[in-house]
Amino acid sequence: MKITRKFLSAFARTEDGAVTIDWVALTAGIVFLGMAAGFTVSSSVPHIADNISSTMSAMTVMAN
Repeated sequence: MKITRKFLSAFARTEDGAVTIDWVALTAGIVFLGMAAGFTVSSSVPHIADNISSTMSAMTVMAN
């Protein structure tokens, strides 16, 4: 199949499907940011849990 310059020009000018491509790109960006945020939070959780554990084990409970 030979692609002509006229076909390419007409294809470049059409706007059908442009919104779909925009939504796919935006959704992919949102998913990527969500994954990055989740990774950042999940990598900090063990350190914070260790700090809480050591603080709690150093406390004493006084009964009345």
